[in-house]
Amino acid sequence: MEKKFTDTEKTSRYDDLEKMSTGTLLSNINREDKTVAESVARQIPAIENLVDEITSKMKIGGRLFYIGAGTSGRLGVLDASECPPTFGVSDQMVIGLIAGGDTALRNAVENAEDDMDQAWKDLQKYEISEKDILVGIAASGTTPYVIGGIKEARKQGISTGCITCSSGSPLAEASEFPIEVITGPEFVTGSTRMKAGTAQKMVLNMISTSVMIKLGRVKGNKMVDMRLSNKKLVDRGTRMIMDELNVDENEAARLLKQFGSVREVIANSQI
Repeated sequence: MEKKFTDTEKTSRYDDLEKMSTGTLLSNINREDKTVAESVARQIPAIENLVDEITSKMKIGGRLFYIGAGTSGRLGVLDASECPPTFGVSDQMVIGLIAGGDTALRNAVENAEDDMDQAWKDLQKYEISEKDILVGIAASGTTPYVIGGIKEARKQGISTGCITCSSGSPLAEASEFPIEVITGPEFVTGSTRMKAGTAQKMVLNMISTSVMIKLGRVKGNKMVDMRLSNKKLVDRGTRMIMDELNVDENEAARLLKQFGSVREVIANSQI
């Protein structure tokens, strides 16, 4: 039986917010935010299990899918969209889906998250299979769109994980690799774009970054496969080559232009 109130819906520890000064508001929000990293730290063993499962799937050509609604969905789409420019992977390697489609990235789509069957329909467009892995993101752990997608994926033999901020949720129960970051009541009651959203973003950063490192997309501590899509990134790539090969800026820039990526410059320098 589901709890009447999830952890993320509990009443704020603060009241009369409208009577607080600006400084007090900011200090109290910051005080709550400071607890998020510790909440995430307690889930590192669970995050590790999910990272290892994702890595094993991707090593055999699988893809990582995120599904979510509202803030949770937007965070999944954001993490997926950052992987190609940061790590030079295909935009089909990490895919984020949000209830209501791309329109929901900027506007609330009425009742989009309440359909238990829609996530699986959305995933069918990508021909998701047992090679892939699906991660559901829902602060409350009760979002029908996400739970329905996870349950159906698991029936089909697809590995499943989740990121939620409520304990003992239906989503965690449905997932093989659940991550439950209990962030407690929000400063503004129920506003899960705050602590819960921050926690989810932190976990997503940890997951995608760790997976890409384990897949060889980082050398030392550098993004050697990043896409050189603007002057800032070209300058960053040039500095990486200067550090790695101990050459001056002009030579580093010439090599980067010649080979097109930091990785190729380094690889060809070792031939």
